[in-house]
Amino acid sequence: MTVQQAISAASPPIARRDAETLLLHLLQQGRAWLFTHADEELGEELRVEFFELVARRAAREPLQYLTGTQEFYGLELKVTPATLIPRPETELLVEAVLAWAAQQAPPVAVIDVGTGTGAIALAIATHLPQAQVVACDFSAAALAVAQQNATRLGLSGRVQFAESDLLAAYGSVRFDVVVSNPPYIPAGDAAEMQPEVRDFEPHTALFAGSDGLEVYRRLIPQAKAALRLGGLLAMEFGYGQREALAELLTGWEEVRFLDDYAGIPRVVLATSG
Repeated sequence: MTVQQAISAASPPIARRDAETLLLHLLQQGRAWLFTHADEELGEELRVEFFELVARRAAREPLQYLTGTQEFYGLELKVTPATLIPRPETELLVEAVLAWAAQQAPPVAVIDVGTGTGAIALAIATHLPQAQVVACDFSAAALAVAQQNATRLGLSGRVQFAESDLLAAYGSVRFDVVVSNPPYIPAGDAAEMQPEVRDFEPHTALFAGSDGLEVYRRLIPQAKAALRLGGLLAMEFGYGQREALAELLTGWEEVRFLDDYAGIPRVVLATSG
């Protein structure tokens, strides 16, 4: 069976581009390789492995878990079922923190709460070389992935990782920025979600009580206590939660909401007074 025949046999049951991605992952080749090697024969072992991955993708397992990688803010990150898969919308959160930090005197002390793969913390550390970056998560398995990503990117000496339930482990430590993409999906929305998300990504990183606001109710007061005067709280949030978050942020200064690429409010920024 040739490369072209394998891809054609795999699509359907899965999308052709997914089939190409899985095969290129196994071959450790870039997409341009397909154009010059379509008639190359696949070995039996590789063919079997390829169709095993195709079957898993057909069962709606996320492509990122099958390849073990996801690009985020120009960084290639390792992902596993212990971590949420980073989304493009979360890059807006990184951009907002970088823009704010550019107006501050360095070094800026940043903590990424619920770091998962380390995506936010590692992107900030990459683009703010003088920043002091800390990342925490209550999941030891997620932290292990984040630490591996830091090592792969040469940032293990720049980002400090710790196991913590939100900011509980930090006591009297003060930061200039608290940034977080917390779980914010109401539990009742699970039935309407894509199987790739609902059935495979960690529920503790997705769902947050009946209205999706459970974590914000805990994190916002903790962040206010942890931030220096004039410090920034930056959080991602879900569809329809803007007004509830505005109420939860009563008493904060300069509360601003930013829309995502679809024009939906997605990021909230507030400064401590």
